Amino acid sequence: DMVVSAIVGSPGLVPTYEAVKAGKDIALATKEALVMAGKIIMSEAAKNNVKILPVDSEHSAIFQCLEDREMKDIKKIILTASGGAFLGKSVMELGDVTPADALKHPNWDMGQKITIDSATLMNKGLEVIEAFWLFGLPLEKIGVIIHPQSIIHSMVEFIDGGVIAQLSLPDMKGPIAYALSYPDRFRDVLEPMDLAKISKLTFEDPDMEKYRSLPLTFDALRAGGTMPCVLNAANEIAVEAFIEGRIGFTDIYRVISDTMDAHEVSGGDTLEEVMHASGWAMQQANEIIKAISAKEDIKI
Repeated sequence: DMVVSAIVGSPGLVPTYEAVKAGKDIALATKEALVMAGKIIMSEAAKNNVKILPVDSEHSAIFQCLEDREMKDIKKIILTASGGAFLGKSVMELGDVTPADALKHPNWDMGQKITIDSATLMNKGLEVIEAFWLFGLPLEKIGVIIHPQSIIHSMVEFIDGGVIAQLSLPDMKGPIAYALSYPDRFRDVLEPMDLAKISKLTFEDPDMEKYRSLPLTFDALRAGGTMPCVLNAANEIAVEAFIEGRIGFTDIYRVISDTMDAHEVSGGDTLEEVMHASGWAMQQANEIIKAISAKEDIKI
């Protein structure tokens, strides 16, 4: 009755689409499926009366906060971000960081790709696009805030000024269990929170100069069509190149931005069109990486 979509990155698109097409409810961890083809996936889900239940902790939090609420009463949703491995570093310091540095996430134990995406804040940008499709909200009603403790997983602000948040210790067992048990809840999934021990929760606005992936995702969403797919594909290639030591950390932004600049947006109305755009972006990103690597070799 339900398919758990948890394939990392763009390879998860087609299996997710086929499961939706087959009328299976989806527990969605593969955010890239909605980033690449949100319009197609959500349209097919509506046609087949398919529920898409979010597994990402942020979207699970929003989903829980919104339950039985009227969409007209929502002023804004606020996705929280830990800030990743480099929260305390300046823009200048990012030029010298290594893959090993970037893979030291302060709160979550995750795979390499998503941990690097957390360090660049690309993960949060992809989650903005995912939220756009999951909850049907315009970009101006989706906010991001840095919350280093990762206790508040996201919030919803309502038109009366009230805010509802979902809190728990940072443990993916919670959102996974909720997606699998919905509309019920499994017992004793998470360790109880001791708020007195946690003591304080802090917040800060993301530095858009430091976390340049975030504005790139906003640009991609505004451009629409195949641009979010191109953003995602270029990021996958850039992150892989960084992990392999072929480019620097700040080059990730450059690869994505240059790939987006070279792309002529199309509607992205079919899966074939989306997959073609993804393949083009990967090839384009690889060419940009080769050029960056060649310049670095000349410097050496």
